[in-house]
Amino acid sequence: MVAHVTPPEALDWDVDNCTISRAMEILGEKWTMVVLREIFSGIRRFEDMRVRTRIPRQVLTNRLSALVRAGVLRREPYREPGARVRHEYRLTEKGFDLYPVMIALAGWGNRYLADPAGPPIQFVHWDCGAELHAELHCAESHEVTGHRDVLPRPGPGAHRRG
Repeated sequence: MVAHVTPPEALDWDVDNCTISRAMEILGEKWTMVVLREIFSGIRRFEDMRVRTRIPRQVLTNRLSALVRAGVLRREPYREPGARVRHEYRLTEKGFDLYPVMIALAGWGNRYLADPAGPPIQFVHWDCGAELHAELHCAESHEVTGHRDVLPRPGPGAHRRG
């Protein structure tokens, strides 16, 4: 006997304006998150990032330029004595809003991908030193404890497939 399977309701909706896809156009390349990790860690100068991460010069230039164009970073000029003007890269408000993403990504990596000695980076609360972790809460402040507590549904900008 073959059971009738109802197709998921999500198939009724178009994904052309998906904000997850749009976010991944900006953030989805490996080096982008590495650059953001560096900036969140206080490393803001091109040469410091290049030396520390070993990102090829042109790749780093492209990643920084893309993040500036996207409004995630801004360039701040500085000049060492006797040298030409260079730029540091600073987070904008849009960039700082990526902190929960970085915390969640680091938490996942630390849980599943760390060396036996432990994770190479931890994000901690400045005030008390406790390790940070990402938590989900709904707009009514209810804690979301499992994936079955989440229901994806079409938002106000969703369009039916036609």
